[in-house]
Amino acid sequence: MMVEIGRPRDPRIDGAVLDATVELLGETDYASLSVDAIARRAGTSKPAIYRRWPSKAHLVHEAVFQVGEETQLPETGSMVDDVREMMRRTIAFLTTPAAAAAMPGLVGEMASDPTLHAVLLERFGHILAHGMDEWLEKARKRGEVRADVTAADVVDALAGIALLALITHAETLDDAWLDRIADFIARGIAA
Repeated sequence: MMVEIGRPRDPRIDGAVLDATVELLGETDYASLSVDAIARRAGTSKPAIYRRWPSKAHLVHEAVFQVGEETQLPETGSMVDDVREMMRRTIAFLTTPAAAAAMPGLVGEMASDPTLHAVLLERFGHILAHGMDEWLEKARKRGEVRADVTAADVVDALAGIALLALITHAETLDDAWLDRIADFIARGIAA
């Protein structure tokens, strides 16, 4: 049995810090965001933040890319409709003001820090793949997905296409685009 020394951490601080981070990213960019400003907005201290998150990048990643209702996988009963909804949710997830402000800085930090890169990609992959194995199994049982398709394959297709599309032609990501991409991905994984 492990005994913690000192005062237990206040879980309300976690929520306040995550909320403050998202709010501030709606007002500034990643490079200008400071842990001091987050602490002030959250009503806490820098040491309290660094006890919870080892760096600004870890904090921003957790604040911006939270697991929630929007990260749950759809269950329409149709593989192509599910893929379309997954892509719609992925685009919505990546285009929030906080995500738009955070992505360039996070990508830059990940490129220069292999340890951070591994941790954040693992967390991001877990968020995107949350429930994907179960989703694939249901689709396989309906005869819609090949046996060799993995959760990582589907996540790579969704996230890769979404990120590149956001960089190259975000203004054209309409319903017609969602329909084309969903059909494209669905054909690629279809049984």
